[in-house]
Amino acid sequence: MRNRIFTERIYEQTYRWVGARPITFEQFLDLDFGDSYVELIDGTGAERPAVRIEHELLFNFLYRLLGDFAEERKLGLVLGSRTPVEIGPFRGRLPDIVFVRGDRAETVRQKAIYGPPDLVIEISSPSDRPSDRVALETDYCTIGVPEIWFLDSKRREGRVLRKSGSGYAEETVAGGILASTSVDGFAVPIEWLFTEPRPTIREALDRLLSGPV
Repeated sequence: MRNRIFTERIYEQTYRWVGARPITFEQFLDLDFGDSYVELIDGTGAERPAVRIEHELLFNFLYRLLGDFAEERKLGLVLGSRTPVEIGPFRGRLPDIVFVRGDRAETVRQKAIYGPPDLVIEISSPSDRPSDRVALETDYCTIGVPEIWFLDSKRREGRVLRKSGSGYAEETVAGGILASTSVDGFAVPIEWLFTEPRPTIREALDRLLSGPV
């Protein structure tokens, strides 16, 4: 049974910021880690590996496009990768992109989001540790995020988890349209995400606002 569940046994190096006592989420929000990308994992600060330029280019395109689309349609808030999301008293994440519906705006406070965002988007990088990807999925499912996108530039596909009953339904989109069920009308061709050159934000937004692409 063990070998059917665990597919690999690997060694991973990681850097942690550790105090004399576990760091709470509220304490974490007041800490300054400089240029390091640090999340709160089990009461310690865990550094995530530096991202590559292709990650930043995709992030910039999707963050701007989703943000402008949500603003035009007055759907809710789109926030970027420095917005903490509370997972628990000693755990917090910094998703690449989050969307929160307008009728749930009270979950977004000055320092963090308290409650599950309606959509979380994570963009994979080659430097990501396999256990980090599993842990991210675990945390977002634990707090009940309705829709989670994992975008993989290397495989040129999106892995989507959608809350279904007491669990999650999974879909892998490697071609055609990647459509959100949490952001009404937001449906992007996969080629926009993984093929250069991408359309300009104005071109892409005009197509989305005019109807199905």
